[in-house]
Amino acid sequence: MWWRDGLLYQVYPRSFADSDGDGIGDLRGIVEHLDHLSWLGVDGLWLNPTFPSPNADWGYDVADYRGVHPQLGTLADLDELLARARARGMHVLLDLVPNHTSDEHPWFRERRDFYVWREGRDDGPPNNWSSLFGGPAWTRDDPTGRWYLHNFDAKQPDLDWWNEDVRAEFDDILRFWFERGVAGLRIDVAHGIVKDRELRDNPAATSDDLEHFRRLGQRPVFSMNRPEVHDVLKRWRAVSDPYDAILVGETYVHDLESLARFYGDGVDELHLAFNFVFLMSEFRVETLAPVVARTEALLPEHAWPVWTLGNHDTDRYPTRWAGGDPDLARCALMLLLTLRGTPVLYYGDELALPQADIPPDRVVDPAAKRAPDGIGRDGARTPMPWSAGPGAGFTAPGVEPWLPFGAVAGIDVASQREDAGSPLRLCRDLVALRRGEPDLRTGAYEEVSAEGDAWVYRRGDGVLVALNLGAEEATIKARGTIAIGTRRVRDGEKLSGTLALGPREGVVLRRATPPSRGARRAPVRAAVRQPRSRSGRAVATRGA
Repeated sequence: MWWRDGLLYQVYPRSFADSDGDGIGDLRGIVEHLDHLSWLGVDGLWLNPTFPSPNADWGYDVADYRGVHPQLGTLADLDELLARARARGMHVLLDLVPNHTSDEHPWFRERRDFYVWREGRDDGPPNNWSSLFGGPAWTRDDPTGRWYLHNFDAKQPDLDWWNEDVRAEFDDILRFWFERGVAGLRIDVAHGIVKDRELRDNPAATSDDLEHFRRLGQRPVFSMNRPEVHDVLKRWRAVSDPYDAILVGETYVHDLESLARFYGDGVDELHLAFNFVFLMSEFRVETLAPVVARTEALLPEHAWPVWTLGNHDTDRYPTRWAGGDPDLARCALMLLLTLRGTPVLYYGDELALPQADIPPDRVVDPAAKRAPDGIGRDGARTPMPWSAGPGAGFTAPGVEPWLPFGAVAGIDVASQREDAGSPLRLCRDLVALRRGEPDLRTGAYEEVSAEGDAWVYRRGDGVLVALNLGAEEATIKARGTIAIGTRRVRDGEKLSGTLALGPREGVVLRRATPPSRGARRAPVRAAVRQPRSRSGRAVATRGA
């Protein structure tokens, strides 16, 4: 199965490449840069929403599930992208938004029963639910006096997934795209589409809750992550399987037990479920290693993990995880590409592109506009820097892009392709190593006991990965040959028993021998480190 062995790459179409000089990336721009993705070793592309949309939330307010936004191109352009990608051995996934539509979707006028409507309570909203973008999750429709639900922006009314007609409509939408050659769907807010049927009030947040919930003032117990959502996902799996299409879920849940349930019995729900517990942890061994071990322990048989360093809703990893330290950023790339599971790169991750600062007058994120002191998501969505100079290879020189460039000197594709020690070349070589080493693709994950800030683990019998995330040198017992190091001067170095890792350095070793008899090894299905702390910082705003 290509998606288990391969590399997924997330493209934000508006910011990837502008083919017509209007400052907005488009589908033809992606086609024109498929050679870069092929050179990098990408097996599948996930495109952020390409559907027609008024862009109240930049494509996540869909006005037509069977079309293409005119700013991005046409259905013919999408068909060409599918064909050109397929010719290079790459698969294309679209981003499906089933939780809500735009209020400009024809359904909102013609099929009002498709949405969640209720009478008010005590001259106010039907319940106490808060929008994840701030304020009440309900808006009153003046002509009727009734209220409609929107867990995000008021221009994004929530669909009623208790309505069988809604379910049948989406069955047809899935088939439409699968028959067109789309290889799968990433499902937005996959955990949240079904709401409590009685619309009960959410409980108040407590001091023990994540900062995200404390900011909302409540835990979304009834507005998100209801058990009935699994019935919908099982239904979609039955639709997708005859097409060999995959379902990838935005499963923004905060405990690994809940995450594991989105795989069903391993073959009847999602193929891949994003691990936000991992993503939202601090980049420290004592926080991340237990998450990986616990994930391995909890996933059902035949289920497959998926890992990512960021996405369009989170700060970029070189800033959020590495704090601007280029050596830590390289360690993060090595971690992503050597764990058991499917790695997903967000465009620019291969360059270690940092989070951009967005001037207040250029902010377009609706969540940031509602809460100007919030994190905002625009800084992770800036144009891809393909080259140095005016336009950055993204658009024509002199054209103002839809978001400002966040480029940093030396962080562009052309410059890093020429530099053998760049993050881009490290990333490409790690992808190639993963492709060529069966143990890195399918070998079991087994953590090896290590001291301090070193994270050491085996992949199968033939590969050892050692990451030192600390500020002090670390020494571990190891025999073998360094296949790739984050400091490339060590590539090919032979070890006869001891590996000295500098601060914030990582290596992948081939044919590592078993630890000495007295060394303690952690079984794959046991968490060997207990987390001392976990960041409660809300780095994402689309899920709960």
